[in-house]
Amino acid sequence: MTKFEIQELRDLPIEGVAERLGLHVERHKALCPFHDDHTPSLTFKGHKYKCWSCGESDDSISLVMKVLNKDFLDACRWLADEHNVIMTEESSRVQDSGFKVQQKPFDASRYERFFERPWLNEEARKFLFDERHLDERVVRWCRLTSWKDRSGTPWLQIPYFNREGKLIGIQNRNQIKGAKPRFRFPQDSQCVLYNQNVLNMLKPGDELYITEGCSDCWAMLSAGHKAVAIPSATLFKPKDIEQLSIINSQLSISFHMWPDNDAPGERLFMQLKEVLSNLVHHQLPPGCKDFGVYYLQTKTKTKTKNEE
Repeated sequence: MTKFEIQELRDLPIEGVAERLGLHVERHKALCPFHDDHTPSLTFKGHKYKCWSCGESDDSISLVMKVLNKDFLDACRWLADEHNVIMTEESSRVQDSGFKVQQKPFDASRYERFFERPWLNEEARKFLFDERHLDERVVRWCRLTSWKDRSGTPWLQIPYFNREGKLIGIQNRNQIKGAKPRFRFPQDSQCVLYNQNVLNMLKPGDELYITEGCSDCWAMLSAGHKAVAIPSATLFKPKDIEQLSIINSQLSISFHMWPDNDAPGERLFMQLKEVLSNLVHHQLPPGCKDFGVYYLQTKTKTKTKNEE
């Protein structure tokens, strides 16, 4: 993990981090978790928090460390997992200051062969087909494959390709049943706009759906829509939005989004709306946290109706 990556975690919108920690943020304030607070005294500004009662203040990493009782490294990992921030795997130890790591470019040739003939282990098939009920054609289109590390931990391997079909990054997703998904990225993986291949299939008047995260994108594709994914509600690259904007001007397509049922999801929609003025908002039902869950509910209802 490099100084740059640590700074990227510190630069996360602090209110989004607080909300993912379970704090209720309203008008840039929340009840302080560090003392018996009855009137919101914890305030947020930029990338910092401060309690005007007990005096606690710092950045996103510190907030996670204190609220979840984690050390520095585990707090960084938690933030990276929650926000899909790419962390390098080469370093086995992280220090808050003075840490340096030799940077190497992403070596696509090292991984390309894994996606020529994708293979899904039992854990991956259960996750994708039994739990998520995804269309097998979508899984083949996305060239998902799987592997196990030396400790026997199963991983789903998700390739990122640019519009020209070149492998530019990989996201590894932990497939341990019952465990919170954990993500790992090879060094210098460019996991930015996901499923760029679909951009080459767009025609004037088409609808393109923007989702948050790969799994929602798979669900949207399985539902029969053309879709791309922004890796996280709190992180998206301006160049990717610029690419979508250019496509819009060239083809006159319409953009659609089912934002996650939380504040970061709605915030992402508003950010995208500033660039994509014709972006259409679709509202998820109450209690449905994201489109992946909505897709599962719809599949279940359809199956039950057909059985009747």
